[in-house]
Amino acid sequence: TGRWAFVPKIPLIDDRIPLIPIFVVIYIFSYAFWVCGTAAVSLTEKRHFINYLFGLLGALLVGFLFFVFAPTYIDRAAEGVMAEVEKPGIFRWMLGFIYRSDGGIIGHNLFPSLHCQSSLYCYLGVRRREEIPGWFRGYTLVMTVLICLSTLFTRQHYSMDVLSGLAVAVVCHAAAQKLDPARHFMESNKP
Repeated sequence: TGRWAFVPKIPLIDDRIPLIPIFVVIYIFSYAFWVCGTAAVSLTEKRHFINYLFGLLGALLVGFLFFVFAPTYIDRAAEGVMAEVEKPGIFRWMLGFIYRSDGGIIGHNLFPSLHCQSSLYCYLGVRRREEIPGWFRGYTLVMTVLICLSTLFTRQHYSMDVLSGLAVAVVCHAAAQKLDPARHFMESNKP
């Protein structure tokens, strides 16, 4: 992580966000959500799906570059959440498992939140697609909001991480739509 790692915390906001252990269920479910969201986008026209994949790779690259060149961390002991996961309860146990899997007392690579970035990206991939049922588009939006909240209520991220993840998703999706790499890709692969 390097010695230049910083904490992207806004105390006025982040100190007021409570730990709500049950949100760990949504936090963990997000991994399945991303697979299903991408699978749903794969049912759209080929050009849209290819642009979606290019934009998604761009968003992940942006996250990786931040993780390498502007690393961030959270001190869970200082935030007071490590003591909470020692209390009894299945959701606290699950949350402790997530913390231990993510560095223990010190969690790294918060900014931008890939949970928020990937979730919003799934929604952007289906939101205006007629071939995707309206109920699924609505479900994707609701799950995106819940996953973003889960990153805060599990105290895995700060508010700036959420906002930056959402911003990266929007910018990369818009860039992929504007640049339309699928057009070039499909033209170069014509028989």
